[in-house]
Amino acid sequence: MYSTDRRTFFRAAGAAALAASLAGCAGNGNDGEDDYVDEEPDYGGYLDDVPNYDRTVDATDQGEVRIDVGAGDGLQFEPPAVQISTGTRVVWEWTGEGGDHNVVEEDGAFESETTAAAGHEFSHTFEETGTYLYVCTPHEAVGMKGAVTVV
Repeated sequence: MYSTDRRTFFRAAGAAALAASLAGCAGNGNDGEDDYVDEEPDYGGYLDDVPNYDRTVDATDQGEVRIDVGAGDGLQFEPPAVQISTGTRVVWEWTGEGGDHNVVEEDGAFESETTAAAGHEFSHTFEETGTYLYVCTPHEAVGMKGAVTVV
């Protein structure tokens, strides 16, 4: 029969708890909380009618950023506003919710095809600084818009 004294038990339990807490640190660094920019870019009111826009996500330290197309009730980009560094690739991925969507930059810098296919991806690498405002043209009236600020 195997017997464990109290000290051995608590040492093992403490080691297991430490290992479990450190395991959470081994992921991608995103604990579910987004980091936001210190100074909000001026979008000139463009995002005022976007229901899920609160603040701009700071993604300046990432080489690739992913944005869901058809998030929330199927009629949102998530996150709706991001700030990135030059050379960052942004990938928009369709959720399959909300019908046909596209991603069209207001000044023509990029434009995806229109589709409802879940898992469809469209990407653009941003090489120039500036603010890029984009929209899902079929759902612009309900505020399906977003912004990428490149610094």
